[in-house]
Formats: sequence, structure tokens, C-alpha cells
Amino acid sequence: MSTPDAFKVTSPVNRLHGEMPRIGIRPTIDGRRRGVRESLEVQTMNMAKAAAELISSNLRYPNGMPVECVIADQTIGGAAEAAMCAEKFKNSNVMVTLTVTPCWCYGSETMDMDPLTQKAVWGFNGTERPGAVYLAAVLAAHAQKGLPAFGIYGHDVQDAADTTIPADVSEKILRFARAGIAAATLRGKSYLSMGSVAMGIAGSIVDPEFFEDYFNMRCISVDMSEFIRRVNENIYDPEEFERAMAWLKANCKQYEDIYNGKDGKTPEQQQAIWEYVAKMVIIARDLMIGNPKLAELGFGEEALGHNAIAAGFQGQRQWTDHMPNGDFMETILNSSFDWNGIREAFVVATENDALNGLAMLFGHLLTGTASGFSDVRTYWSPEAVKKATGFDLDVPGMIHLINSGATTMDATGRQNADGKPAMKPFWEISADEAKACLDATSWVPANLGYFRGGGFSSRFLTRGGMPVTMSRINLVKGLGPVLQIAEGYTYEPPKEIHDQLDKRTDPGWPTTWFVPNLTGEGAFKDVYSVMANWGANHGAFNYGHIGADLITMAAMLRIPVCMHNVPEDQIFRPNAWAAFGMDKEGADYRACANFGPLYR
Repeated sequence: MSTPDAFKVTSPVNRLHGEMPRIGIRPTIDGRRRGVRESLEVQTMNMAKAAAELISSNLRYPNGMPVECVIADQTIGGAAEAAMCAEKFKNSNVMVTLTVTPCWCYGSETMDMDPLTQKAVWGFNGTERPGAVYLAAVLAAHAQKGLPAFGIYGHDVQDAADTTIPADVSEKILRFARAGIAAATLRGKSYLSMGSVAMGIAGSIVDPEFFEDYFNMRCISVDMSEFIRRVNENIYDPEEFERAMAWLKANCKQYEDIYNGKDGKTPEQQQAIWEYVAKMVIIARDLMIGNPKLAELGFGEEALGHNAIAAGFQGQRQWTDHMPNGDFMETILNSSFDWNGIREAFVVATENDALNGLAMLFGHLLTGTASGFSDVRTYWSPEAVKKATGFDLDVPGMIHLINSGATTMDATGRQNADGKPAMKPFWEISADEAKACLDATSWVPANLGYFRGGGFSSRFLTRGGMPVTMSRINLVKGLGPVLQIAEGYTYEPPKEIHDQLDKRTDPGWPTTWFVPNLTGEGAFKDVYSVMANWGANHGAFNYGHIGADLITMAAMLRIPVCMHNVPEDQIFRPNAWAAFGMDKEGADYRACANFGPLYR
């Protein structure tokens, strides 16, 4: 077995084309000179510097680099200085703006008028100058002009000389910045379909207009025969392939063939499949982001890739009926480590379910962690568990999340945060933790009834006690996209329960037992209701309770949230949403419909 020294954290790198989006800080000020403006210059600019420091010291892009902020060269007292700021931001790839002020300013003359930026305004809560009055005035202007902005206003009055950022203000600034950067990162990127529609699954019917209107993304489609071409014509890095095989041999434990008996693949056939699926990992990654090594080998076009921030692999059935399945490929790419070290996880959706892939992508962009893909397979009530196993369940029910052989190995829960199971951003993962995830995963020869071409499915049980958020985007004719969110925890039932339930479901696939947080009403009345209200057969899950961040990001993208269990005091949407009624969830639908997709 390889030692932990074989796992090193790779340096942060932007592996896609295009600069990372930046956050622009706009210090606005009362434009009246001869004493008024001059008395506010230092305080106003210090607010901008404090906000920039808060963001850059707390947030990273998913690639590990610190989020960058750009501050206007001078305070903004009117339209001329607003134009100067806009020009600087345009040249600095600013896609998210935070306007800050301790005082009255001229609302529509100083506001951010760019229709494509995500906007927030922080008005200082002090009595000496009316920062809150400007906040209210400029938010009204934003609403009137159809440019929604988030309002940030501290709960408690501060002294004018107080330079600290209160905790409630910090939370809102960081939530806005985190969601804004995630939303902006989508712009100009691609979703890559490797194959087409899998077994009639609606989520794999990729709608280019949806991606273009809501995310400014393009959809690329590559036939799965491209894998065969690249294997047959050796369009991959042979040195990396040899390194991959050595790593695979040292770290990937093959499990017994529990499905096929005497009809299973021979050892020689299995070895050939291992070699093929290793090549599939390399080829899929090269299709997504390119590989300069291919240019050195004479394959200049293939070296470019498709600038894909996410992808999906159809697999079933046109591929898997005669070729090795994509389970190993998807598992490795979706994990935070491989033979090249500990690195940013990719997003690759099973069965090319692009809608679930988007939920995976949202979670990854917000947290920097790997995303899980699962079938939302079965609701188990305590009564059903008792009947099936003879044992009592100590939770109010659980949902079996299981995928047909592929889920990120980060979901084993073998990483640790404060001594508890976790899924961490790659830059925080140690060599020992990466190795522990691999050791907790075994590779089962594929069920030839499902996958006639063979392959290897990942098999593990997620450790209990991790806070996770399950999410999913669905498309509804006449309505458009909606987002579902369910916060909860992973659960590790007693071995006597898990083994029996796993065996009767599919013992060769990865299992995560999920217990959602219940509210006692609606879709979260009980665990059964969560399962019954889920809108599709798949769900994505991410570490942490990130529902509030997802709600903020969804509002930015004009996607209403149809189901969530996030506490009301954590919900942060643009100020204009309040104009659409006191029913907050209904108002979300009306506001999203009114303002419409950002890029249409």
C-alpha cells in the first residue's frame, strides 16, 4: 500500500479559461463638499477596506485561491465617480458589488447600474449620519429600476468611531459574497454532456436555453464513442496512465464478485477493465478542462478541452451494455484526490442528469467541498425497519441515498473537523484523511445484469453525524426551474440494521443514510413527507447546513425555492422580494417571475 507521503495537496489553480470573478467594493459618500464630504472620507473608505478584508480573509474560490476584492479608487459622491468606478470594475472582472456607506448619499446617482452584477448595500447603523436612510433610498431605486439588491443593516446602533463589523452584518456580507461569487463563476463556462439521455431520465434531457438564460453557460455534447477513439488512438498521457495504474493497484481494493458467480469476468478480463476505466478518468477530465500534454503529443485540438465546469456521463445503456461502466470514472473525478494528489473535486453527474449536476455544482461552488450524487432510493420508517430486521430504529425514519456504483469517496466521512466526521475543502484535507477515504472504499465487480460491459462500483457506508444538505433543481413546464433543499444529518444505523437493509437493496453500491431536520409541518412534517415531496429520483448532497446560502444564490439566479427547512431568520434575499407580499415563499416565486432570468 502507498504511504501518506504519496498524497500531497496540489497548489490552487484556476483550471478553467477566464479570470475568477472579483467582488467590487463601492464606498459611497455625501457629495457636498466644503466640510460635509471631507469629514466622511476616512470613515467611508475604512468601511470599504474592512469589508474587503472580511471577505478575502474568510472566503476562497473552490480552487483554493482567496476571493479577491477590488475597491474603487475614490469614494463615490455622484454619477461621474460612479462611472469611474464602473470602468475600473469592468477592467477588473468584477461581477459582484458591495456598496458601503455611513451617511446619506445621492441614491440613483451613486448606485451600481450594471444589470449583470450581483448587488448588495451595507448602510452603517449610526445616529450621527443617516446611512440607513441612504440604504432605504437606494434599495427603493434598485427595485424601481428592476435591479434587485440585498440590503445589509446592523441590528444595533454603532458609534461613528466604531470600525468593527458586527456579527450579524458580517454574516450577511459573507453570505452575499459567497453566493455572489458562486453565481458569477458559472458565467461563460460549459456543461459537457458525455453522451445523451440515459434511460429516459428527464434530468438528462439537457435544455440549452435554460443554461443560457439562467447561468450564461453553454451546453456541449460529445458522443461516448469519443472515449473509444481516444483509447484506440492513444489520445491520453501515457505517463499519467502508468502513474494511475500504480496508484490504483496500491489504493483501490477489489471486492469479491457478489453478483455474477461463475458468469463473472475472469481475472484477466478484470485487469483489462481496470486499465480501461483508468483511461476513462483521464479522458473525461481532458474533455472537461483540456490537457497541455496532449498538444505535446500532437493532439492540439483535444488539448483544449471544453472549459466545462461540470459534466455528465450517460453510460446506461448504449455504453454500459458493451463497455465498462462509468462508476470508477465518476467516483474518482468527484472525489478530492487521485494519483495527481489532493485537488479540487470535479462535478460529474451520473446518467448525465444535468439538473442534479447543477445542484452538485451549486454546493461545490458554495463550500469548496466535493458533492455527492445519489438516488433518493427508499424511505424507511421505524416500523418498517423493525419488521425487516427485528431491531428498533432510534431516529424518526431515514432515507436511503444510494447510487448505482458512483459517489464521491469524500462521502465516506473519513475526514475530520473538530474530531467529527466531515467532508472538507481539498486544501484542508490531509494525506492521512485521503488515504482513510480510500481504505473505507472497496470496488465491486459490476453487476452484469445491469452493466453487461463490466466495470467496478464503489462500495462504502457513510459515517453518521455529519451535517449535510440535500438539494435538487427541477424544471416544470410553464413555471421554469425550482430548487429543493433539505438540511439534515447522515446516520449510521447499528450494523445489524444496515447489513440487512443494504443486502436487500444493493450491497455493492455506496450508501448514505440521511435523516432530514423536521419542522412538524408541510414537506418536513415527517421523514416520509420529505421523501414524498422530493421532485425527482436523484438528489445531490453537500457537507454542512448550506440551505441559507443556496436560498441566497437561487434568488440571485431567479430560481424560486419550492421546498426547504431553513430557519426563517437565516433566509437572506434581495430587499425587493418584500414588495411581493408577506408570504415569503410565495413572494419568492412572484419576484423570480417578475425579474426573470438574469441573462435572457
